[in-house]
Order: sequence, then structure tokens, then C-alpha cells
Amino acid sequence: LHVHTQYSLLDGAARLKDMFKACNEMGMTHIAMSDHGNLHGAYDFFHSAKKAGVTPIIGIEAYVAPESRRNKRKIQWGQPHQKRDDVSGSGGYTHKTIWAVNRTGLHNLFRLSSDAYAEGWLQKWPRMDKETIAQWSEGLIASTGCPSGELQTRLRLGQFDEAVKAASEYQDIFGKDRYFLELMDHGIDIERRVREDLLRVGKKLGIPPLVTNDSHYTYAHEATAHDALLCIQTGKNLSDPDRFRFDGTGYYLKSTEEMYAVDSSDAWQEGCANTLLVAEQIDTDGMFEKRDLMPKFEIPEGFTEVTWFQEEVRVGMDRRYPGGVPEDRQKQAEYEMDIIIQMGFPGYFLVVADFIMWAKNNGIA
Repeated sequence: LHVHTQYSLLDGAARLKDMFKACNEMGMTHIAMSDHGNLHGAYDFFHSAKKAGVTPIIGIEAYVAPESRRNKRKIQWGQPHQKRDDVSGSGGYTHKTIWAVNRTGLHNLFRLSSDAYAEGWLQKWPRMDKETIAQWSEGLIASTGCPSGELQTRLRLGQFDEAVKAASEYQDIFGKDRYFLELMDHGIDIERRVREDLLRVGKKLGIPPLVTNDSHYTYAHEATAHDALLCIQTGKNLSDPDRFRFDGTGYYLKSTEEMYAVDSSDAWQEGCANTLLVAEQIDTDGMFEKRDLMPKFEIPEGFTEVTWFQEEVRVGMDRRYPGGVPEDRQKQAEYEMDIIIQMGFPGYFLVVADFIMWAKNNGIA
């Protein structure tokens, strides 16, 4: 449910072909994409998944502004000495994982992403906010997100009541059956420090746990290649001891058995089982449905689209060559008509010719 594909630019290294091959090898029926702040790969991911016989879950790891998306100032929630635990990007954003349940949800996810680029841009982050998320929440499932999420950030800062308030607001936005407490474990302190408080929030509000793995590549042996990718992103060398790198391990596509084996606690085991609660809600019908949006030209009685196109070409040729159409021009016209008809474009040419002729007849160049 938390997978960064090759479309998480210079961060995700999971190539779609390899990823779906691994899904089939492990018997996975569903898989999500949750790229950083974009849906660039949604179409490719969707059709690649369908071709592989896997149900695609279109999602995003969204950047969410700590206040309004239109506020271009960076916001800190904690005290100066808590800077390392405060809002990510030095006060620029928090993270939230959001998935589309159905066609309506997919369209709303696109709206949220588009608005984030148009209204919420800050430095390099297209940011949503609670206002837009609430406006376009229909058909969406969400979680509390990774350690950079609002709840975990509030808890690290010791702001339990604020964390409960934020969780309650999002629970109201998405609905009780579509908002989850996201748990991760890659063996790092930032994931474990507030685990108990996170579960307290979940128990207080009745938010079910949901286990994810922050997957950035498909196979475990690709960790070194991914490390090099991060160096390209940050302009650093692998030999630089102070460069940005992923702490912990296991950022690959894990099997069901591997995920259950990470932690034997009741919350973790329940969170693994709850992934099915998300999968069972996914309805891909109508997603990326091919539709012919071309206007239909009104054809006179007794003609088809093709024969009326041919008639209009004949009339046009007679108009251009009143003294008779030269043989070579006639052959060229017939050749071009044949190509247009083979390509299925007569209707398009009729529509275009109609508004061009209208413009000419009305003195519009």
C-alpha cells in the first residue's frame, strides 16, 4: 500500500515491469502506488497492473501544508530545540498517504494533485491542505501517513491533544471506515518513538491500524542502486559520510509472510490483516475508461460520415478548380481521402472544416 515507483523521481527505484513480476511471484492480488506528490505514473501503473493480472490501487504520498496551502511561509509547531522533530522541509509540509477507492476517488485525487501544483507550491513541494482534502474527499481512503505525517510530528513534539484533534478532523473528512492508523517498521527510532502514543490515539478515536512497508525498490539487492539514486538527487558521492541516506533496512517489496514476521504484537498483526479492508473496497471500473469525446457531425439524410466527407471534398475541389479538376490533383485528393478514411478520421475533418468555413464566411482569419 506504500510503494514508490520510478515516478517518485530520483527517490523511487521500483520499475513497473519488475514490480508486477514480483507481485505475481509472491501471489499478490493488489498493489498500490504512492509516489511523492504526483500522479504522473497513474496511467502507466494502472494498465501495467491490469496486464499483469493485479488489481491496481492508485494513490499518492501527498505533501500537506501545515496551515493553508496558500501560506508560503514555513511553519514550525514546536520549540527551537525541537527542530529535528518538527514539520518536515524545515516547516514546509507533512505527509499523508491517500488512495482512490473508485473512479470518483481517482478524479478527486487528480483534482487534489492539480490544485496542489497550482495553489500550494512551495520551493519544490506541491502541497494540499485540509480545505482541499475535505472538498474532494469522496471516493478516497487515507492514513495517518509515515513518520512525517501530522500525527507523528505532533506526538514527537509532545502535543498529544493536537494529534488527537488532527486525527479526529481527518476521520470526519474521510469517514471511520476509510481512515487508518499507518504503522511502519524499518528498525529506525523515528518510527518506534511514538508508536505507543499513536496507538493510544487510534484506540481513543477507534481508528484501525494499517501496516505498510515504505517500499522504494522491488528487490532487497537493489538497496545499493537506490543509495546511488539518492546521491544523484542530492548531488553527493557515495563516499560522503554526511550525505542523505535511508536509515534502517527493508525498503523493498516484501511478501505477506515477511510483513507478518516483522512484529508479533497484536496491533501489528491486526494492521497486516487490515490491508484487506483497503483492498476489498477498491473498484477499478471506469478508471481510465476510453471514451470518444469527438463531436458528432450532423450528416444529411441519405449519407454516411464517409460518403458525406467524400461529397464535401468533391464540392471543395469543384470550388477550387471551376474549370475542371486536374488529373494529378484528383489522384492526390483520392489518395488523401483513402488515408483519412482508413484512419477513421472523416468525422474529425468534417468538424474542423465546418468551423473553418464558418470563420471564413464571417470574416474571421
